[in-house]
Order: sequence, then structure tokens, then C-alpha cells
Amino acid sequence: MATSERGANSGAVGESILQRIGNTPLLRLEKTGREFPNVQFLAKAEWFNPGGSVKDRPALSMIQAGLDCGALRPGKTIIDATSGNTGIAYAMIGAAMGYPVALCLPDSASHERKRILAAFGAEMITTPGDEGTDGAIRRVQKIVAADPDKYFYPDQYSNPANWRAHYFGTANEIWEQTAGRITHFVAGLGTSGTFVGSTRRFRDLNPAIRCISLQPDASFHGLEGWKHMETAIRPSIYDETLADEDLA
Repeated sequence: MATSERGANSGAVGESILQRIGNTPLLRLEKTGREFPNVQFLAKAEWFNPGGSVKDRPALSMIQAGLDCGALRPGKTIIDATSGNTGIAYAMIGAAMGYPVALCLPDSASHERKRILAAFGAEMITTPGDEGTDGAIRRVQKIVAADPDKYFYPDQYSNPANWRAHYFGTANEIWEQTAGRITHFVAGLGTSGTFVGSTRRFRDLNPAIRCISLQPDASFHGLEGWKHMETAIRPSIYDETLADEDLA
């Protein structure tokens, strides 16, 4: 990654951070599987990513896609709506590459997340907490519409590079780590990128794998980043036909 293509302040330190995104371990859930001796329950330890969550993957994928097509270039500010974790990923990657980052997020986002965003130098634009990420989405759309030349707006809820990060990364890692023995895959729905991308890849690898999505059972659920699809602004990357079962 050449400095001229990644922003004025990128360099070896930033590159080494970005290279550590992905390849997270699978951990066996011993207590969960105690009653089922013939089944292994495993969790992907995404907190091993440098930004602390699975959102590092799609954030980097969307930013790389923006660089590749020229939508993101020096002088532009990365902006998006977030409940916190994708914002942290944007802020970390932006700091490493030398791009300013502005984020619209509900004021109900945790104090810890806001402190991390501030430490990475991101500008925070807060929206009413009771509107959740939907309120943040509406706000960022207004900001970008008013000054489109200033911003690169990845739009994590609509960007195919979101789910592709999991199609080419997360799912393949799980497949290799389980030696192809995976029988069920479960993921929660927010942007839906993790579930959509991983499920599409598992369908290619072994259609017998059952893929199960999980979402809140009502609109006022208090789970930051999760979406009750019937009442929320539905991400355009979400494909409701993919799930073998949808749990609430």
C-alpha cells in the first residue's frame, strides 16, 4: 500500500495494524456444549481484531473498495452512521491511512466507545438515542447530500463490500479452522453483512450447512447495532431468503 494512495500520514506502522485484521481464532464453548458430548460449540473470537470487533473486516473492505474505484482520495473525509464498532474500525483505519473520519452515532452509544473514537481522532455527530442507528443513518444522509464532494460515504448498510469481507474472509477461515466439519452457523443481524456474506460462502462450500440468523423480537430492544428488520430501516444488503431459520 503506497503512501500516495492511502493518505498523507500512512506508513509501515499503519500497514502492520491493518494486516492484523482477520484470521481470528475459534474458541470452544465448554460449558455450552457440556450436555451435548457429540457436538462442538465454537465461537469466532473477533475481539482479537485490532479494533476489537468483527467490524474491522467490512470497514477495511469498504475503504479499500473506495480507494480502488477512486471514490476515496486525499482531501476527502470518511463518514458513515454507526452504533460504535464500525465507527471504531473506520477511525482506526482512517488514522492509519491518514484520512479524517466523521461519524454519526446515537447518543446512547457507550461512553467507552465514544472515548475510543475520540482517541483515534474521529469527529462524532450524535443523534437521539431512542432513534437508534436509523436516526444516525438519516443524519449522515443529510450531511452528505449537503456537501457530497467533501465526503466518502461507504454506507455500511448498502455496500456489497461489507458482506464480501465475510464471503472471502470470515467464512473461509471458519471452514479451514473446522476442517470443513461445520454443520451450523449462527449470526446476529445488524447491517447483516456477517450473516449474508458468510452464508453465501457456506452455500458454495457445502449447501447442507444450516445457517441461522438472530435478531431482536421488537423494535425497542436496547441492543446496540442490532436491527429488528420489520420495523427498522432495512439494510439493502440484507437477503431474508438466505436463512434456514430466523430466531428472535
